[in-house]
Amino acid sequence: MSVDATVAIGGFGPASRAGHGVNPWLIAIVVSVATFMEVLDTTIANVALPYIAGGLAVSADEASWVVTTYLVANAIILTASSFLAKRFGRKPFFLVSITLFTVSSVLCAFAWNIQSLLLFRLMQGLGGGGMVPVSQSILADSFPPAKRGQAFALFGLAVVVAPVVGPTLGGWMSDNYGYP
Repeated sequence: MSVDATVAIGGFGPASRAGHGVNPWLIAIVVSVATFMEVLDTTIANVALPYIAGGLAVSADEASWVVTTYLVANAIILTASSFLAKRFGRKPFFLVSITLFTVSSVLCAFAWNIQSLLLFRLMQGLGGGGMVPVSQSILADSFPPAKRGQAFALFGLAVVVAPVVGPTLGGWMSDNYGYP
């Protein structure tokens, strides 16, 4: 791949690093934090379902759609991530995914009924589903082969720790502050 092609694909990689002086470890931290938040979000709502059901006056079965909606949207965009990243570029796709994920996370906190919460969780799943696969490509392009192991170790740490922290944090937050 030529230098121009690397920049055109999304602005990450050796060409963008050389041209803009971006520290690859800064990229690794941003990518790992985004991945941590996405993986955390897949588990954090599970323990909050009874609080969600009570707070929105719906049954436990209806509240379970909060988790299901997120996972289905996540799976749909996950399969389309490669196409979308190639079509629009990795960096723009990644940034749009992070923005959609963040905005919809805030909207989830302000959901006024179950329908609005499901819509916002759907949006959140679409944003989150695009982050993880593109994150790995960004890491691979941002580091020379000799340093990729260290970068992927940081990434792996985020992926392993997030599902452990999610239920604990979700339960603690629901008990002390409420589900939003």
